[in-house]
Amino acid sequence: MNLFKTIKRINFKSFWQLVLLGIKNPFFIYPTLNATRECLAVSTKHYGRLHYQNTPANAFRHAFWNYLIAKKCTKWSEKTDYILNWVKNITDWHENAFRNREMARKMDLHNNHVGRWLFNKHKDKKIEEVIQIVLELTKKSIKITKQVSLEKHQFSLVHLTD
Repeated sequence: MNLFKTIKRINFKSFWQLVLLGIKNPFFIYPTLNATRECLAVSTKHYGRLHYQNTPANAFRHAFWNYLIAKKCTKWSEKTDYILNWVKNITDWHENAFRNREMARKMDLHNNHVGRWLFNKHKDKKIEEVIQIVLELTKKSIKITKQVSLEKHQFSLVHLTD
């Protein structure tokens, strides 16, 4: 992950939104970047490049990414609500700064939510244990279409293509 290449891809407004997020939570910047790198490595290890498509592997990546950001931020704060608020804000920012098609965006936001739910449920587990939990959830990932209501799959991972 090349941070400067990534930043060059975002527009002016998104850049300043990111700066403001970072100013409000400076201690969470490094753990978030570290979690992002680690998540990409773990996702590639388990799924190759499939996690860059709208497959169950992508659902894994989004859920694990949210979990891992939260887990790594616990070194800087013990306030779960504060941490989860940061994770939601930074991952929502990402989804808005790097726009997807409507269903792909909904899928990503949903799987991000599942990752934060997993953190709330498994915050005391080791990362390796949570990887196994997310891998199992990924096997049960539900293929969705425009007609499907995501609310009924609140605690399940979802994907668009096989």
